[in-house]
Amino acid sequence: MTTTQDSTGTAPAPRRQAAARKAPRPVHPLLHKLFELYPRLFGARFLPLKLGVFEDLVAAHPEALPAPELKVALGLHTRSNRYLEAVASGLPRHDLQARPVEPVAPEHVHHAILELYKRRSGKAPERARQQAVEQLAAAIEASGLSREAYRERFGSPDDHVHSMLEDALAIVAQKSARREALQNAYRASGKTVVEFAEMYGLDPAEAKKLLA
Repeated sequence: MTTTQDSTGTAPAPRRQAAARKAPRPVHPLLHKLFELYPRLFGARFLPLKLGVFEDLVAAHPEALPAPELKVALGLHTRSNRYLEAVASGLPRHDLQARPVEPVAPEHVHHAILELYKRRSGKAPERARQQAVEQLAAAIEASGLSREAYRERFGSPDDHVHSMLEDALAIVAQKSARREALQNAYRASGKTVVEFAEMYGLDPAEAKKLLA
């Protein structure tokens, strides 16, 4: 099929614009360097970075990682979907040796979940919402906060966000009630964890966690 061209011999402007939109963005050269130096942090699987990692990188590689360029590269990295997904999943922060050193603050996990929801909701709003609610429920449980305290700290005037948070809190409440019911039944049964798990069709490891 022959491609229609304009008077300059090139494809019409709308087609050029569409092609430009589809073209992948160039990767910052320092991101390639970070991947070479720290593949466990910047490789196929991103890990949340410890606070102060910028200073650690500059101190370790002052020539290979110039501070002004590194600041830009890290900004691109930490705003990427893959990095936000790592934060939203509840993984701890890691140092340059890829060792977990501290949990991600609940505020940062919450922000990552909502930012991912905003980015995904344009294409598949229902799926994005479901995923956000599930992640929020996990974040609430991992935060160490009560449901009331979490609601107070992260309540939002945005109706969509408020609705998602309430749905997530309801999931946590249901899990808590189920766990309490199982614990009461276990104490009354007089059985071992393995026997109790078999009776209720539970995996023994899951039962041990629920009954702890």
